[in-house]
Amino acid sequence: MTTFNDREKAAEGKFAHDEEAHFKALARRDKLIGLWAAEHLGLKGKDAGAYAKSIILADLEEPGDEDVVRKLVADFAAKKVAITEHDIRNQLAEKLVIATGQIQAEA
Repeated sequence: MTTFNDREKAAEGKFAHDEEAHFKALARRDKLIGLWAAEHLGLKGKDAGAYAKSIILADLEEPGDEDVVRKLVADFAAKKVAITEHDIRNQLAEKLVIATGQIQAEA
């Protein structure tokens, strides 16, 4: 019975660790996509950092990426920046790979 309990605790620990790493990677991805978008919107310095933070907060509105995509599409449209939803989704995927690598390198 002790072996089973040990395995269960190990599995729970791994699950918690994996979930935390995934959350950190998503937050890092959102920061990276925010900085990418800020550059295209003509934002620099503190304004770019604040914009990136707004992307991180937007991602907390609902599960999935749709909240981030909607915000980016709307912000690009408002500034008449010719970046499509498809481009945004590609960047989200690329930035997630980069963010995951960064998080793993830090661990």
